[in-house]
Amino acid sequence: MGYKNGKDILPPNLLKQLQEYIQGEIIYVPKKEQRAGWGENNGTRQSIQKRNHEIYRLYENGSTVRELIRQFHLSEDSIRKIIVQTRGQARRQQETAGEAR
Repeated sequence: MGYKNGKDILPPNLLKQLQEYIQGEIIYVPKKEQRAGWGENNGTRQSIQKRNHEIYRLYENGSTVRELIRQFHLSEDSIRKIIVQTRGQARRQQETAGEAR
């Protein structure tokens, strides 16, 4: 991030408008584009969501937490957290679908 003098880069009318709000101080102007969230560009986020839905599907179809730990190489806490979160997401989706009818 570099320092730029407003009078060197801004149109005079915009500079005058900015001076109504701030004078002689440094101001940060954010970039237009937003950064992608974690794992969005390389597909990691989608891959983990797919894995989590598979864990929940297997659990709902009778797999035990112990079996899921061995199959996915995750801790018991992680498996249980995935089940609870995915169950909550599924319920919210069902409620939303019911309201849409």
